[in-house]
Amino acid sequence: MNIFNFFSNKIKKSIIEHKEVLDIEKIDNSLSIQIESPPIEFNSDLSTNIAMVLGKLNKKNPKKLAVSIKKLLESKFKDFKSIEIAGSGFLNINLSDSFLMNFVNLVLKDQDKYGSNKLKKKYNIEFVSANPTGPLHVGHCRGAIYGDVLANLIKFNGGNVVKEYYINDYGSQIFNFTKSVYLRLREIKFNETFINNQNLYPGEYIKDIASEILKENSDMDVDDFEKSFENLKKLSLDGSMKLIKRDLKNLGIIHDNFISENDLVKKKLITKVIKKLEKAKYVKLGYLQPPKGEEKKDWKKIKRLIFKSSIFGDDSDRALQKNDGSWTYFANDVAYHSNKVDRKFDILINILGADHIGYIKRITSAVDALSNKKVNLYCKVCQLVKLYKDGKPFKMSKRAGEFITVSDLLKEVNKDSIRFMMLNRNNDVELDFDFNKVIEKTKENPIYYVQYCYARICSIYRSLGKSLDENHSLNKKIELNDYENKLLRKVVNWPKIIESSVNKYEPHRIIYYLYDLATLFHGYWSKGNENKKYRLIIDGKIKNESLIILKLVSIVIKNGMDIIGVSLPQKM
Repeated sequence: MNIFNFFSNKIKKSIIEHKEVLDIEKIDNSLSIQIESPPIEFNSDLSTNIAMVLGKLNKKNPKKLAVSIKKLLESKFKDFKSIEIAGSGFLNINLSDSFLMNFVNLVLKDQDKYGSNKLKKKYNIEFVSANPTGPLHVGHCRGAIYGDVLANLIKFNGGNVVKEYYINDYGSQIFNFTKSVYLRLREIKFNETFINNQNLYPGEYIKDIASEILKENSDMDVDDFEKSFENLKKLSLDGSMKLIKRDLKNLGIIHDNFISENDLVKKKLITKVIKKLEKAKYVKLGYLQPPKGEEKKDWKKIKRLIFKSSIFGDDSDRALQKNDGSWTYFANDVAYHSNKVDRKFDILINILGADHIGYIKRITSAVDALSNKKVNLYCKVCQLVKLYKDGKPFKMSKRAGEFITVSDLLKEVNKDSIRFMMLNRNNDVELDFDFNKVIEKTKENPIYYVQYCYARICSIYRSLGKSLDENHSLNKKIELNDYENKLLRKVVNWPKIIESSVNKYEPHRIIYYLYDLATLFHGYWSKGNENKKYRLIIDGKIKNESLIILKLVSIVIKNGMDIIGVSLPQKM
């Protein structure tokens, strides 16, 4: 139950019904009227700016209007115990004991779904989509975890999600990759020296792929590259994708779909989609201006098919054909997104690397054209990850050649720490991954701090001879101390965190929330060691209300960590 939405709707309805009593004419139905958690020093359950918003709209003193609204709400809402006016017109509300008791029992009854706002939409989230020419590197890792957790978050919130990987298995890079594997095969079979050039892939992983191919195909003919190309390309791509899927699985990530670019080309989907766009007059045959910064003498003015993306707000139109008349990567990508649109998703989300920022407007323009602006595409960019150890940039082995692999990272740090820490900042800012911090058993290590909170609650239950799985309920007035009140108010805020995280596609908000919740709990625990008044267990017993507060905290932590995909040990 999201009590913020619940009371927001009720209060707005009451204001509309009694606007004559309040002597106001204009009602703001926008999001500018908010129900929030007030700052902790106000010791209230809810706060609203409604008097300030309506005062400005109706040119009335907000404090005087707040007095009238307070009287109205106190007379109409039995769920409100008290209302105080603060600052320039904020209304700070305390909820009644009976409402809080019913609320707590609802959470305890449907604990696995607490926080879900029952969203019913169909999402396609495409993430990772690394070129299948090598293993995943640390740069892919952040986007992979972000996409997976975002999918978990939307699923928890009631959405239907398809997690998708687009395999870029078409083009010159695949030819060069296959040639690299071929030369490694000859190196293994005939002890030939691998001759590297700028187009080939020198990484040691190519040897691994070649070795695996020979294990299954010991009699394979590697005398003629052209004759063996198609078969070897398939075997090489299968080997590379096997490595990628292994790394993803080790990170706790499993995709629902793998879509092949090569298959789309074979089905001539690009041609079909271009014809569809031509019919809608979104494609023209013409000339492009030279790219900014490129010398005009090096620019060939060639007539080609062009997508009129500037119609949809892009800063220029985009080429669908290369100089030789073949399709551009963008044309293939338009066909892929047409395939997504045809599968009737409500919302498309692409998780991109930091080097793809300039690509966003053209592909969102294409989706607008393909769907007649009926399908929304949101592109989220994950910025770079910098690795540190002992306060210095950390270098690991580079079996891939030029980058640090996910498998290298997993040898240094466990999956749980990687998943949690990769979400410890908003996706659109660079992230510093500190190896020292993730092994600390202190407040400075956020995953440890949250896991330890849950483990401490489990230890309390064990010392009482109880189980977290047993049923709990409230059947009398809630009597909580100030720490328990703060914890309950934080628990009440959980559905709002889920809602904002989903609406903004920002799963890092869950990390921040869980850390704050854990901090409140550890503060309570420490206070109990200092002052017997705040001790949870006295003479082997605990108040029912205190036990239920612990249960509520454990419910939220479990739901949150399940979304993140991180384990919760019961002992630490």
